[in-house]
Amino acid sequence: MFRLLKEEGHARRGEFSTPHGVIQTPVFMNVGTQAAIKGALSAQDLEQLGCQVELSNTYHLHVRPGDRLIREMGGLHRFMTWSGPILTDSGGFQVFSLAVLRKIREEGVSFHSHVDGAKIFMGPEESMRIQSNLGSDIAMAFDECVKIPSPYDYVKESCARTTRWLRRCKAALAEYNAEPDAVNPGQVLFGINQGAVFHDIRVAHMQEIAALDLAGYAIGGLAVGETHQEMYDTIEAVEVHMPREKPRYLMGVGTPGNIIEGVHRGIDFFDCVMPSRNGRHGHLFTWGGVMNLNNQRYARDGSPIDPDCDCPVCRRYSRAYIRHLLKAQEPLALRLMVAHNLYFYNTLMQRIRDALDAGTFAAFRRDYSERLSTRI
Repeated sequence: MFRLLKEEGHARRGEFSTPHGVIQTPVFMNVGTQAAIKGALSAQDLEQLGCQVELSNTYHLHVRPGDRLIREMGGLHRFMTWSGPILTDSGGFQVFSLAVLRKIREEGVSFHSHVDGAKIFMGPEESMRIQSNLGSDIAMAFDECVKIPSPYDYVKESCARTTRWLRRCKAALAEYNAEPDAVNPGQVLFGINQGAVFHDIRVAHMQEIAALDLAGYAIGGLAVGETHQEMYDTIEAVEVHMPREKPRYLMGVGTPGNIIEGVHRGIDFFDCVMPSRNGRHGHLFTWGGVMNLNNQRYARDGSPIDPDCDCPVCRRYSRAYIRHLLKAQEPLALRLMVAHNLYFYNTLMQRIRDALDAGTFAAFRRDYSERLSTRI
């Protein structure tokens, strides 16, 4: 399923085959939590913006409209009219971040919906069933995302339970894929490495789950309060124990600089709400750094957001016009700004892949890693 095409240091260039297309890696997955990108972007827009993989969330789609309804509609691909690969997060992060009241036990987690307070139980089998109903190409294992900092003993105990849950996820998904009416019988499972910033726990956990021979592996539980250096150090500690022939996914990361540094350390898959969330507030990514379109200096600026960008927004609209829409609270502003940011992220990944193909990634990293995070 994963073909490693080239390496430059720890950086990797590859291809990952799914039932809905081949993913060129490194790749950034565009986050459509509830089967839509916040900012009024459609599946058709994602095609035009160079998106390879759409990411949706198990917990949110289970709460509404319901995974059984989506199954009845033919699965998530048909429901949102997206023909490319889809990854679904397991819902574990949302269970632990959104639920005010929750109880963790070996079977799973009991909690209350953040929407209407309804009582919900989710464990490995339930998460896999929901993701099977959605029919995504990549299903993420159900895990506990512990906060940073957390006590060492608790993190170690949590990782042991997450490993036990992972074995149950693997067995459950194999059972669901074998059903004659499975939405996507080619759905595969990625395991998730946890351990906060304790390197010994991280390494031991990675070695345990690598032995399960899954389709891919993620590093979870980062970008939740630790420093960038702590994140990079943790990636370096774990990466050498991740199977070379399987894709690596750094969950919830991050800035353009984080992505470049992640690729440098051997990561293949990324996702983050940052381009859409920041875009909705006027914070735009450019090849010269990060722009805040709220600034008065752009009120009479007739140039595009980024003169070096050829996205549909930069080809047509000025900074002054989009800023006016933003200040007037016109919904079009959100759509244009999010579209630009997603195009930038997808183009960033294409340039990273091009640099790896050409053997010039080290130079690309030197030129852009810090520059893209600089505030203009």
